[in-house]
Amino acid sequence: MADEAGVWEVRLGLYCTREQAEEIRERIGRLLCPDPEHAPPCPVPWSVSLRGSGPGSVEDAGGEGDVAEDYPELVEQAHIEQPWQRGRRE
Repeated sequence: MADEAGVWEVRLGLYCTREQAEEIRERIGRLLCPDPEHAPPCPVPWSVSLRGSGPGSVEDAGGEGDVAEDYPELVEQAHIEQPWQRGRRE
């Protein structure tokens, strides 16, 4: 049987600041490639990207926009747990 490789996408919904998202992106990168100093190519082809909205986000849309559509429960929970943030997001 032939080895059939495929592309897998993993999405992680986070309600956090841009700085926190950058830190998480770096940690995920280290998990996927623990030796960033190795000679190319990487034995495991991978990429990590950020998508967001709101003030200071990667895609500053001035609100929650697409992220709220993709993760409505996450945004609702963040508003419940962090009501002081609500005024900054709406």
